[in-house]
Amino acid sequence: MQRFGEPSGGPGRSGDAENAVPARVALAVNGMGSFIWDVKGGVMHYDDAGLSVMGFRPGEFDGRLRTLGERMVEEELPAIRARVDRALRERSGFSLYFRVRHGDGSLRWTHTQGNVVCDDEGSPDRVIGIIREAGDELRAANQTRELYQARSDVRRQADLVGCLNDALAPTVTVNDVAEALTSTSLLLQLGAASIVLGMVESGRVVVVGSNGLPREWVESAHLARLGAPLPLSEAVRTREPVFLTDRDDFAERYPVLEPYLDEVPDATAAAYLPLIAHDAPIGALGLSYNGKTRFSREERTVLTALSGTVAQSLQRALLYDEEHELAAGLQTAMLPGHMPYVPDLDLATRYRPARSRGEIGGDWYDAVTLPDGRIAAVVGDVQGHDVTAAAVMGQLRIALRAYAAEGHPPASIMTRTSAFLADLDTDRFATCLLVLLDARTGHAVTVRAGHLEPVLRRPDGSGTWLDTPGGLPLGLAAPSAHPAYPESETTLEPGATLLLCTDGLIETRAADIDEGRARLLDALSTGPGHPDPLADHLLNAMGDYTGQEDDVALLLLCRVPGRTTAPSHVSATIDRADPRALHAARRTLRRALEDWSMETVAETAELLASELATNALLHTEGSVTFTAGLVGHHDGRVLRLSVTDASSSAPRRRAATEQSASGRGLMLIEELASNWGVEPRGNGKRVWCEIPAEA
Repeated sequence: MQRFGEPSGGPGRSGDAENAVPARVALAVNGMGSFIWDVKGGVMHYDDAGLSVMGFRPGEFDGRLRTLGERMVEEELPAIRARVDRALRERSGFSLYFRVRHGDGSLRWTHTQGNVVCDDEGSPDRVIGIIREAGDELRAANQTRELYQARSDVRRQADLVGCLNDALAPTVTVNDVAEALTSTSLLLQLGAASIVLGMVESGRVVVVGSNGLPREWVESAHLARLGAPLPLSEAVRTREPVFLTDRDDFAERYPVLEPYLDEVPDATAAAYLPLIAHDAPIGALGLSYNGKTRFSREERTVLTALSGTVAQSLQRALLYDEEHELAAGLQTAMLPGHMPYVPDLDLATRYRPARSRGEIGGDWYDAVTLPDGRIAAVVGDVQGHDVTAAAVMGQLRIALRAYAAEGHPPASIMTRTSAFLADLDTDRFATCLLVLLDARTGHAVTVRAGHLEPVLRRPDGSGTWLDTPGGLPLGLAAPSAHPAYPESETTLEPGATLLLCTDGLIETRAADIDEGRARLLDALSTGPGHPDPLADHLLNAMGDYTGQEDDVALLLLCRVPGRTTAPSHVSATIDRADPRALHAARRTLRRALEDWSMETVAETAELLASELATNALLHTEGSVTFTAGLVGHHDGRVLRLSVTDASSSAPRRRAATEQSASGRGLMLIEELASNWGVEPRGNGKRVWCEIPAEA
């Protein structure tokens, strides 16, 4: 029988027995020893190399398992016994790493591997195996694991930075940044259970976004003063990150939040990071974690770096909000403060600036009532997005109002405005759409200068783009052989709505303009009936489609059916050669005031009308036109009286003595009217005054 540890050989095998190396020698050279464990006798036999690995000197080991156990680490013995017992039950083998205490007191890692040998009856008889020192092996393995872990941490840190940058890249406003930071997807990427973002405003920390926190917690931290014992406030106040891994410590430091800890029972750690931009704290970011017990140095470094990225994005968003608010405020200030009151018409206007940083555009809307009772509605867009575009827009709006008030026909208004823009020599052009509408009859005249056509929404809700021939944009000369701006006529039915808008409502770089035109018709047909909610509906619906790439100005005119039975304006021609003409004009005014339920101002109105007409007849040749109408304001009706004549000379206020028979007309107007003025017209002037309905 071959003896354990001796070289194998036998018939039919090649090899020189004299040159063979004994097995125990080969094991010893490689730092290994061998053992035989007599299972039934309970005796362990080690060779000399095995005894050295176990830390025994020759003759020191008595073969008992208890003696072996005294050399091992007590905490490791249960696991070792369980593994060996399982190998005996399964008649298999085992492989174990454990520590052995040598005579000098040092602990050394050891590895043993054994196989169970059974007797003829199949019962475990012996265990034969090897034993070796494993310290160098485990140290190398640990170094490999640490290197792998370090590389894994670096990759994870890079992934976190990448995810955060991807989330913040499309953000523009502070609200955008808050929504991106507190999104559930980013929360999962960060491995956090909750997140909260606070901004510094007027010496307070205002929570602008959160996810995963109790509502009461957010309310308690909202509008907290910087000196309050709260984690966000402390991070801002000290400019240092706060890392917490103990719930009791958290409750002690922030007693205000202690009642809410029961609502987050799994939270074991939290990090509160100051957001500092340009050496000034602008807010703080809070993160909580479930199951986390410590923050490694690498994690603290990564979180601090992430807070710097967030601070930079917030700073950019703050600057954008400030610039955008300033630009939008300037643009809004140049638009009309209110729309005129027209009894048979509901009007709604909207202006929405583009999302581009700090830009101010040249989009505008306007509406003005004319002496004959019609309303001139206009929407336009000056080329460019800068202060010059806004300045040109303001000048064009004033010019259009002046030409319309002078009584020029629509095509003439547009032609004169185009020439006016060309004379400004700004190298800018503008598109424009002008509609003159008689709300009583629904008759509308449209003139278009390189602009979008108007859109009609019928009473049944269906919509269509009106076929409106147009001319060149304002500021560009048209060929002399063609009319510069042809006029188009249509009738607005009672209950119908007319939409005038700039191209920012339908255009986007991502799609063809025809798609935007079709989408606008869909939005118009599905929107509410009243102009105000309809305007908001159009902005929201089309804004989602266009991405608000450009400014938008829109104006809605809805002809209200059956609102009034009397005309909103009356007029009369007064011929100086007809002595009854002035009396007839007063009678016409009196009947109109009764129809308008304005009898309380009848005496004042008749007196001022007589003064206006008499003054015109005395200082001009030919006849004059007297007009009275409800032009009003957004907060109430206003009666406007006007007289138009062919003289360009403005009336002058003269000093009147007690014996003077004249000279008191303008004094009466200044005393009794709430407002008055003189407007030059193409062939004369118009003198007007206004009387509040409750005067």
